[in-house]
Amino acid sequence: MTDKILIVEDEMSIRELLKFNLQKERYTVVEAEDGITGVSLAKSLLPDLILLDLMLPGMDGLDVCRTLKSYQATSGIPIIMLTAKGEEIDKVIGLELGADDYLTKPFSTRELIARVKAVLRRSHKDSQPDGELVIGRLKLNFSRYEVYIGNEKLELTPKEYELLKLFATNVGKVFSREQLLEKVWGYEYYGDTRTVDVHVRHLRAKLANDAVIADAIETVRGVGYRLSDAATVRKS
Repeated sequence: MTDKILIVEDEMSIRELLKFNLQKERYTVVEAEDGITGVSLAKSLLPDLILLDLMLPGMDGLDVCRTLKSYQATSGIPIIMLTAKGEEIDKVIGLELGADDYLTKPFSTRELIARVKAVLRRSHKDSQPDGELVIGRLKLNFSRYEVYIGNEKLELTPKEYELLKLFATNVGKVFSREQLLEKVWGYEYYGDTRTVDVHVRHLRAKLANDAVIADAIETVRGVGYRLSDAATVRKS
């Protein structure tokens, strides 16, 4: 079964370009030309990925993202935002709302396909290892793709989960932002590394109930991030 991709974009020329190139890669493509229709189709079809333009009539892309991430059935669907060069602030807000990645217009076909494949690959849960990893009160269940602090289940986005898993399975190792983009996003990233900082900040906020773990995700000035080796790790 091929992955189903929903394109939410009001410009017909861009929709047609996206559809043509995605169908060449054998993806099933569904289109929406406004935000309200996009939300409706996402809820009814539950696509594997959404390409979401920020500037949409009726309901803009940020509201679409916020709506889908707050609805249980669609909260786990990965979203790649399509932005214009002058939309830096909206781009950051979109990432904080739970979008997985963004493409800045104009973009190349090669970059588009690389981003789509990487996000889809990371969203497929059957690639997760079995077992659990426990760090103090924090528990990662790899087979269920779940994270707990004590008995409380954390609601992490796919990228937040992958970041935490990478840190937790490599305690003490420092990762540069470029390395994190390559390992978690799954492609060689060209341009702004701000997306890593946004996701790490959001991850720390969700871990705030356990200050030891939240503080253990350290910023290594001028390099990147690591999970401090002061954390005690045991596997089960």
